[in-house]
Amino acid sequence: MVETPLIHDRTAGIERLLEIMRRLRDPETGCPWDVEQDFGTIAPYTIEEAYEVADAIERQDWDELKGELGDLLFQSVFHAQMAEEAGHFTFQDVVTIMSDKMVSRHPHVFGDESRDKSAEQQTRDWETIKAAERAGKAQQGTLDGVAVGLPALLRAYKLQKRAARVGFDWPDASHVIDKIAEESAELVEARDSLPQDAIEEEFGDLLFVMANLGRHLGIEPEAALRRANAKFIRRFEGVEARLAERGKSPSDSDLAEMDALWDAVKADERR
Repeated sequence: MVETPLIHDRTAGIERLLEIMRRLRDPETGCPWDVEQDFGTIAPYTIEEAYEVADAIERQDWDELKGELGDLLFQSVFHAQMAEEAGHFTFQDVVTIMSDKMVSRHPHVFGDESRDKSAEQQTRDWETIKAAERAGKAQQGTLDGVAVGLPALLRAYKLQKRAARVGFDWPDASHVIDKIAEESAELVEARDSLPQDAIEEEFGDLLFVMANLGRHLGIEPEAALRRANAKFIRRFEGVEARLAERGKSPSDSDLAEMDALWDAVKADERR
């Protein structure tokens, strides 16, 4: 393949990236790894890159966010290139449909509707428009369109949110807390008397209700768990650092010592 100057033109923007992708996928002169990929093999990388974007935002690392957004954009370009090769659609089709969707979903910005409405009203309007879009795709069920590939905790949250729109919901968080107590008791009973698959089912029920409690409290459970993970890492690294000051590692310690150091790390954070 003849090298195109576009690939080395740093001012060419998205067209340069699209040309790079086409070059990588060329069956004769491209990268063997890129050539052999398909939608299924690339999808896990797409999910991973989305999480890395979220991680950079959580850490407020704006320089890293720039690169992670680029990685996520490349995933869209990769999928679009494979789709074009298969005759499904092009990257320009992706851009067009996204632009059309944003215009149609914001009539108060791009149409003649008034912008003088609350955020809550705008959310209701948004959901009405999306419901009409789903109807146009023959997605008639209330839960249709909630992506199967979402992380399970996030999907639970979205399924419950969708069901709540049609009135299938507890009236307030206190009822959810009561349900958590019920599910916890059932899990304990299952642990003591039922086989492993039944224990797993009861554990899943408890997680599902916990996600619902988050929704009632205005908390997105996936984000809350990411923060909890980050806090655990930060505090455990603090425990490791204090052990290192004693010339020890976790494997040289015991639970009592590490628990005491954990409490000390927590106390330092609160000062």
